[in-house]
Amino acid sequence: MEGFNTVTEPMRMPPSVLQQLGDPQTSVRAELSSGLMASQPSISPKFLYDALGSKLFEAICETPEYYPTRTEAAIFARHGHEIARAIGPGCTLIDLGAGNCAKAASLFPLLHPSQYVPIDISQEFLQEAATALHRRFPHIEMTPLGQDFSHGLTLPDTVDERRRLFFYPGSSLGNFSPAEALVLLKGLRAQCGCGGGLLLGLDLIKDVELLEAAYDDALGVTAAFNLNVLRHVNRLIDADFDVKQWRHRACFNAREGRMEMHLQACSDLTVRWLGGVCERRFHDGQCIHTENSYKYRQDDAHDLLANAGFQSERVWLDAEGGFAVIHAYAR
Repeated sequence: MEGFNTVTEPMRMPPSVLQQLGDPQTSVRAELSSGLMASQPSISPKFLYDALGSKLFEAICETPEYYPTRTEAAIFARHGHEIARAIGPGCTLIDLGAGNCAKAASLFPLLHPSQYVPIDISQEFLQEAATALHRRFPHIEMTPLGQDFSHGLTLPDTVDERRRLFFYPGSSLGNFSPAEALVLLKGLRAQCGCGGGLLLGLDLIKDVELLEAAYDDALGVTAAFNLNVLRHVNRLIDADFDVKQWRHRACFNAREGRMEMHLQACSDLTVRWLGGVCERRFHDGQCIHTENSYKYRQDDAHDLLANAGFQSERVWLDAEGGFAVIHAYAR
């Protein structure tokens, strides 16, 4: 690949995921139980991403209705060299919610990172992606981390502290409320080190019909993705959700400025988990809230970054002005 000397540089060993997910007997089970028993039952969107869920999300990105992935990719394709000049070569590229690592990999020939640190909650999926990526770029040091960073990010000593660039594409920051996003961004700022920064993709406010179609595609891929979380929860806390008893719902909440995904009970039913120790009765039509995706205005995004200790340096938009890629540096 461009910029990589395959003759003189030594071959690195294939990367192995460092597991940092904690004890599922405590944190995961407690979090899921608390969400299911809440007055407004919920399941955190991070649990959408088991191995199958990650594959289904890849498929969502290929649907005609789901514009964020292709829109963001077009911004990187059109402005990639400008983005690379703004950042400079040799950064430590920390990829939050890396998934299949494809977005970061597309920037390797431009950014020439000295180290790549993909982080994802799905360890199995991340291992597969990091191994495949290592075969393409064997001379980049890779340090994959299996971690849930939604409650704070922990980086091991093996991650270089110099010129850390946190890469958070796909408008995934929108899964957090503005208050939660501020806490997350402040945590990133604290770990930026000398010369660090952030490369952030954000979906902007747009026509409601476009938004709702993107989260409820005609082929039903997003519905399958949402429903799959119930299978994942069954495995994690020994629950007895029957996927056939639930339907996918997506809607735009104008007051909160966010898309929402829910799972709606198709009839009165009872769900048990933790071996029958816990149970909840759901009535026909009652919903479990599974995801928020906040949509931003540019000024609000800049204010959020400033409050977290970042200074927005450059912004690149798509032709319609509906998606933004922002480079910000740590103040």
